[in-house]
Amino acid sequence: MLVRDVMTMNVVSVTGNTSIADAKRIMEAHKIRRLPVVEKGKLVGIVTEHSLEDYTPSKATSLSVWEMGYLLGNTLLKDVMEKNIVTVTPDMTVEQALALAQDKKVGSLLVVENGRLVGIVTTNDFFYKIANPTLGIGMPGTRVEVIGDQDKTILQDICQATSIKGMNILTLHMIVSTETTKRDIVVHVDTENVDEMIKELKDKGYEVSVRSR
Repeated sequence: MLVRDVMTMNVVSVTGNTSIADAKRIMEAHKIRRLPVVEKGKLVGIVTEHSLEDYTPSKATSLSVWEMGYLLGNTLLKDVMEKNIVTVTPDMTVEQALALAQDKKVGSLLVVENGRLVGIVTTNDFFYKIANPTLGIGMPGTRVEVIGDQDKTILQDICQATSIKGMNILTLHMIVSTETTKRDIVVHVDTENVDEMIKELKDKGYEVSVRSR
């Protein structure tokens, strides 16, 4: 899967001459937490809901309402934006993009192609569009956890057990333990009745249980 498959397109952006007050209004209107700053088609920075709070007077300030309004209305994004932007390309794999986001400790990545901003991918995009389908979150059926030693043909046995019982595998993933030589496989099948599948796998020496979802 590539970044273009999970990114949000039609990104709302502003120019550096936008005031903090206007930026806040734009983010509130569009229900977003990040605003890329673009000048003449070129990405030059980004501001976030959190970063703008650093430039917003607290409730304990001695400033009057008019003074606070003047400050927020006259402080421009080009003076407060983050200029060291972490970007990716649409053709980068999601694994590379996620690793980059974790390494840089950022919650979003701006997607740039030929110098032009074409999208944004956030932590929520990774969870909802990658983690959810991979883990089967929200899907019907049952998740069965199968634990077996490294020398067993665990995947082959799982596929055989589901095939014989006429089940379809919706998702399948491995949980690797650093403490034992066992492999923990979680298979999500499209039925609630998994008793016979569990029995067949237990008869082959596997530890099997139904996993909560």
